[in-house]
Amino acid sequence: MTLMSQLSPDTSAAVSPAPDPAQIEDLRARVAALNSRYRHHGATSVLTGALNDAESGNIAMVSSFGAESVALLHLVAMIDRTTPVLFIDTRLLFAETLAYQQEVAERLHLRDVRVLRTDEVTLAQQDPMGALRLTDKNACCALRKTVPLENALQGFDGWITGRKRFQASTRATLEFFELEEETGRIKVNPLAHWSPEDVRNYMDENRLPRHPLVAQGYPSIGCMPCTSKVAPGEDPRAGRWRGEEKTECGIHFGNGGPARTGSDT
Repeated sequence: MTLMSQLSPDTSAAVSPAPDPAQIEDLRARVAALNSRYRHHGATSVLTGALNDAESGNIAMVSSFGAESVALLHLVAMIDRTTPVLFIDTRLLFAETLAYQQEVAERLHLRDVRVLRTDEVTLAQQDPMGALRLTDKNACCALRKTVPLENALQGFDGWITGRKRFQASTRATLEFFELEEETGRIKVNPLAHWSPEDVRNYMDENRLPRHPLVAQGYPSIGCMPCTSKVAPGEDPRAGRWRGEEKTECGIHFGNGGPARTGSDT
């Protein structure tokens, strides 16, 4: 049975005490130990360790239920279906994404899917006409995605992402475990070493359902107003915020600044 909770958390930015220098050093050592321990392991072993290793702490998975998300969701379901899965409904997603999210959650029997939304009162105050994206895309992403996720992650020591080295030059040296120094959380990247072929093969071998928009020319899928089709030969992420300097939603940060997100969270 799939259990889904609908959450509209307080969307004022949650402020957690910043880790002090001693805590940061301890966390760095913990992350280094985890990477050393799992350096020669595969995705399943890394994920199993993240969900069961005391060094990882209390872990949630964050998923966009996008083009490649089902592979990692399937791995999580094979290990522990009760793992909290956080899905951010920005209220601007494609209808196909919302339907796909429900299909995948039911197909994999995920037992703790938490749908995050900005509450309607806050939206009415900060984006009354639904046009904030036209004047300040970063503020729109913060309102609808970044702040709700940060609030939902309060109480978790780390989170699982679907990022991979092939997605961007900034991911070229991505490790299985990394420290988010701004929050003190550990990020887990079980698929860091997977190639596009690995993802496709895994989905084929396990007969996993595809996001319907992929076949329609959307290899990277975000909010409907800010996602366009990608022409043959274009970068798979060319359809995200097309024509804008913006390349990420603000969820992932590296080296003190934003890092371009791939097709999946």
